[in-house]
Amino acid sequence: MTTSPCISSQSCKNLHDWLSYIEQSHPIDKIELGLSRVQLVAARGDLANLPGKKVLIAGTNGKGTTARTLEQMLLAQGLTVAVYTSPHLLKFNERLRLNGEDVSDELWVQGLQTVEQLRQDIALTYFEFTTLAAFAIMKTAKVDVCLVEVGLGGRLDATNIISPDVSVITTIDLDHQDWLGNDRETIGREKAGIFRSNVPAIIGDLAVPNSVLAVAEALGSPVSLVGRDFHYQTTQSHWLWQAQQQFDDLPIPMVPMQNVATSLATLAALGLLPSRQLVVKVLTEMTLPGRMQWLSQSPAILLDVAHNPQSAGYLASQVERIAGNYRRVSVLIGMLKDKDITQSLAAFAPMVQHWHCVSLPGVRGASAEQVQQALPSQAMSTLYNDVAEAWHLLRPNLAADELLVIFGSFVTVSAALELWHQENL
Repeated sequence: MTTSPCISSQSCKNLHDWLSYIEQSHPIDKIELGLSRVQLVAARGDLANLPGKKVLIAGTNGKGTTARTLEQMLLAQGLTVAVYTSPHLLKFNERLRLNGEDVSDELWVQGLQTVEQLRQDIALTYFEFTTLAAFAIMKTAKVDVCLVEVGLGGRLDATNIISPDVSVITTIDLDHQDWLGNDRETIGREKAGIFRSNVPAIIGDLAVPNSVLAVAEALGSPVSLVGRDFHYQTTQSHWLWQAQQQFDDLPIPMVPMQNVATSLATLAALGLLPSRQLVVKVLTEMTLPGRMQWLSQSPAILLDVAHNPQSAGYLASQVERIAGNYRRVSVLIGMLKDKDITQSLAAFAPMVQHWHCVSLPGVRGASAEQVQQALPSQAMSTLYNDVAEAWHLLRPNLAADELLVIFGSFVTVSAALELWHQENL
């Protein structure tokens, strides 16, 4: 695989080259919200007209697990499914799945070539370019259902050029405030920008901002709201979901039940709710890389892409349930400096004996020292230059009765996963 820069699309020989070429003009972390550029290019190739039923999924947390749950429930019914999601953990190919499989380099290259021909002199951001390429691939695939995860916000996100059959908001919390606003009402309004007139809107947030409901009412979007129109309830070992139908004694999933409940409400709105037997089968088997993922049981190594107060709080609640099984709980943490690091770490304070703080690369990466400053007072900590240094020093010395939790960012988790795979090839 070549590592030299591609100064033009004509010099691109493979997917690596194409991604390098796109990033030269618009670095992957450069954000430019707005629909005018992407709409114009999409119109030239009718790329926004995706096949089959279309679901647009927005939210601060839970988009990935909701998309995976929907995908598995639909595949179990024999339907063909495309899923567009971001960011990826190990390979760019993960951003688009067709029938459960990551799209090949060859198909991605074809999609990127299509967008390059269509855009002509229109400059696109990295996310806009790759989103349109994914749409080009999805159009060719002619699947029964397209599941599209919003990148950031909703109203001005590149994915919002499609016409969904159902719009979904998973959760709303403070994140990306520089782009979306400094309070939940403002952020909620931005995310509700994916709603459409007379198109069902499924809302899984347990304390939905008034702004979201106001947007739905103004547009005439029929709302299905958790706690009002669909419900879920847990017991010691099972849970139930109820809307117009009720599923009892469901197995506890490896992903948040709130997202599973939202997914079932979405399937009901599509007229594609599976049988209880299929729901049980899917939940029993379903996992999602990077979400409550166990790398090892002895020693215990658990990783999760939680990267803001809401998702970190959920992770902490899950760790608290099992912390008593271990002599010691440690955390390997690396975060981006535009996140609320202090609040993201606060919920772990009562159970963590030692913090291993790593620096993340790039202009957005927080240094290990910045993470350390956000730790609860009196916390024991060690600093590392990067995830690899922490991994190589920690991994050989983990005791069988110790739990190591790795979280804070997709960057942190992807680096840990890569190191794990290198050790276990």
